[in-house]
Amino acid sequence: MNVLLLGSGGREHAIAWKIAQSSELSNFFIAPGNAGMRDLAQNVNLPLNDFEAIGSFVKENAIDMVVVGPEAPLVDGIHDYFLSTPEINKVKVIGPIQKGALLEGSKDYAKAFMQRHEIPTAAYKTFNKDNFVEGKDFLKSLQPPYVLKADGLAAGKGVVICATLEEAEKELSDMIEFSKFGNASAKVVIEEFLSGIECSVFALSDGKSYKLLPVAKDYKRIGEGDTGPNTGGMGSVSPVSFADEIFMQKVENQIVKPTVEGLIKENIEYKGFIFFGLINVGGNPFVIEYNTRMGDPETESVFPRIKNDILEVFDAVANQTLNELDLQIDTRFVASVMLVSKGYPDAYLKGIEMTIPTAPEETLFFHAGTKYTDGKIVTDGGRVLSVSSFGETMDEALAKSYAAAETIDFKTKHFRRDIGFDLH
Repeated sequence: MNVLLLGSGGREHAIAWKIAQSSELSNFFIAPGNAGMRDLAQNVNLPLNDFEAIGSFVKENAIDMVVVGPEAPLVDGIHDYFLSTPEINKVKVIGPIQKGALLEGSKDYAKAFMQRHEIPTAAYKTFNKDNFVEGKDFLKSLQPPYVLKADGLAAGKGVVICATLEEAEKELSDMIEFSKFGNASAKVVIEEFLSGIECSVFALSDGKSYKLLPVAKDYKRIGEGDTGPNTGGMGSVSPVSFADEIFMQKVENQIVKPTVEGLIKENIEYKGFIFFGLINVGGNPFVIEYNTRMGDPETESVFPRIKNDILEVFDAVANQTLNELDLQIDTRFVASVMLVSKGYPDAYLKGIEMTIPTAPEETLFFHAGTKYTDGKIVTDGGRVLSVSSFGETMDEALAKSYAAAETIDFKTKHFRRDIGFDLH
């Protein structure tokens, strides 16, 4: 099978690492890829928003399957482009059609979908320029803290939690009147704050049935003890201690099944990943958000635990035979620690030379923001590299990841040393 993977982050490196092991694989390309993926596949410089260029490459290289890593091409309708283009409409695309990707592309759409299908989530209302004043009144009806979400894609930065009413009113104004997140915040969802502990649940759907993947927990804030601004993710752990059988039964019955059945009822053929960002409120799960692809940094702790040949799994998704597949999961823990550039998520330097030794046994290095230039690997983003390790316990996995993180050298290196702190 000739495969093209789209993306360049740690999530895509983890997926690529798994694809590269497949007995079904013939030729493997990644667009655009990063420095760490060069050993696994041929990196191709294709812009992810240029569907015609991607389509031409697919035709010229007889690609059988396209795996879409990030959300933007899905929300922009890459799967629909393939389906509507005669020469490539038989190519298997892993990732939902545009209408399915709206679950991530519009917070307002996702909340309305949850309401229609009685999926537990926080109470909310949506506001724009036309009813901006009502938004301020709605804020006054809520108890602090206040949750404001840009409706559209904002690169993981579109959710703001405000401690005071004044702060929330200013934030609403910044988002709607001053386009803080561009078009993404033309509409803003305001919702009640739910107090609890979060986790990430992943399902893979073939449009008829689904399989649950390992549960993970990620750590979004830059500072230890979950302080400071949000980032794209500073680390993750899988499995998650509180996501026990009783909790997961509730998740499946109240959230996963109604979501998949809701998509079927609304005639949205969904072939790809569904990410459920959940919060555990007194033992009951509520949906904070949907994503329509794998999470990052969670993929770096989830994908190593999948034992199946991943191309066989993806093939079952494309052929709608997922229910016939037995998903095999490694019982060990995997803990991932993200090395970032100092200054991230604000201003940071790029192009810093890196020294990366061979990863120790039971540890994997997944590149995120790296580039190969003039025979050297240099930093090329805020989140630079994920260190993921197996362990019989979470603490053992973390100890291995931290030890390996110390061996990687670049002068702007920064990482959190308390991943998993709230799971003991």
